[in-house]
Amino acid sequence: MSELKYQSGFGNEFATEAIAGTLPVGRNSPQRVAHGLYAEQLSGTAFTAPRHANRRSWLYRIRPAAVHGAFTPFVQTAFHNDFGAGAVTPERLRWDPRPLPTTPTDFIDGLFTVSGNGSAAAQAGIGIHLYAANRSMQGRFFYDADGELLIVPQQGRLRIATELGILEIAPHEIAIIPRGVRFRVDLPDVTARGYVCENFGALLRLPDLGPIGSNGLANSRDFLTPVAAYEDSEGEFELIAKFQGHLWRAPIGHSPLDVVGWHGNYAPYKYDLRRFNTIGSISYDHPDPSIFLVLHSPSDTPGTSNMDFVIFPPRWLVAEDTFRPPWFHRNIASEFMGLIHGEYDAKAGGFVPGGASLHNCMTAHGPDAATFAKASAADVGKPDHITDTMAFMFETRAVIRPTRQALESPQLQRDYWQCWQGLQKQAKFDA
Repeated sequence: MSELKYQSGFGNEFATEAIAGTLPVGRNSPQRVAHGLYAEQLSGTAFTAPRHANRRSWLYRIRPAAVHGAFTPFVQTAFHNDFGAGAVTPERLRWDPRPLPTTPTDFIDGLFTVSGNGSAAAQAGIGIHLYAANRSMQGRFFYDADGELLIVPQQGRLRIATELGILEIAPHEIAIIPRGVRFRVDLPDVTARGYVCENFGALLRLPDLGPIGSNGLANSRDFLTPVAAYEDSEGEFELIAKFQGHLWRAPIGHSPLDVVGWHGNYAPYKYDLRRFNTIGSISYDHPDPSIFLVLHSPSDTPGTSNMDFVIFPPRWLVAEDTFRPPWFHRNIASEFMGLIHGEYDAKAGGFVPGGASLHNCMTAHGPDAATFAKASAADVGKPDHITDTMAFMFETRAVIRPTRQALESPQLQRDYWQCWQGLQKQAKFDA
């Protein structure tokens, strides 16, 4: 058995077993499960959700998930859902990368909440967090009952051992851990840093392509789900849960990653952002950034997402007589951006890998003065090949509220607004 084998296809029904004969045939919960295992259903949607949207998996495990001690509060003050209830500044915000820790810090201890909106109670909105770690999770497992986690590494690989199998991701890849799935994060490269979007709303899915047709953007077959890989170990462990914005811990006498086989369509998965098929204009102007949409969480309003995950990968720009970088704009949507690698083509400096920016609803932003000057003088009769870059955006229909700790952070660039001050009046009119 190889721990890092995958099955491909987004939202597929999978069947996988680490020991032959584990999965029952023709039924989900037989009176006696093979090998003395327990049958358990993990549901990620309402039982009565339409068949095409229903997500659930049957797990066949050594012990039921219910076997653990009582929960008590767990303190990690930097990771939370406290997005505040007071005034929200319309100011454009940008942060330098968070420094790597100097004391032993695992993935859970290294989470730092930057911003968010909505709530787990309302099952709408998102939480946006950064992580910086230098130690694998030892004797500790975690699950998030508030939402699914979209993990975006910027530095260092993550080996994520889950109940349903093992995902290994590196920068330029992402992982999605469904709500409620238990996991442990190991660090193959000793240190790691990146971003996490906690989705309180509807499950992430591929966008409809509309006029684009049947091909393009992210292809279903490029999403990979792990095969079954179980742990049968006993000891003194702790199970940490995030529930309604608070953290809790319970003692557990065994590894909860003891699923020997499973079948269904509710499972963790990974995707390589370099496989994204970028769409763009081959005449003039350039389309809206929705052409860079990888995944989205739909809302109750058709055509409007609870959350969009958008990337800006290497690509060709060929539009003629066109200002090719992102134009100056004000959006009803709110944008949180991060940079995984290289440079972002709308900024000449200040936005570096591991950093982040926040441009909220109707707050004006766009290229800085240096980028505007360069793009305005460029020869647009020739193609422009943007290489060696990978930026992304979490975009929401609701205002993204920065946390107090993010606003007080030494990484906040308090002079970010000045990057537009060099844009001088250029208009000249005949008398």
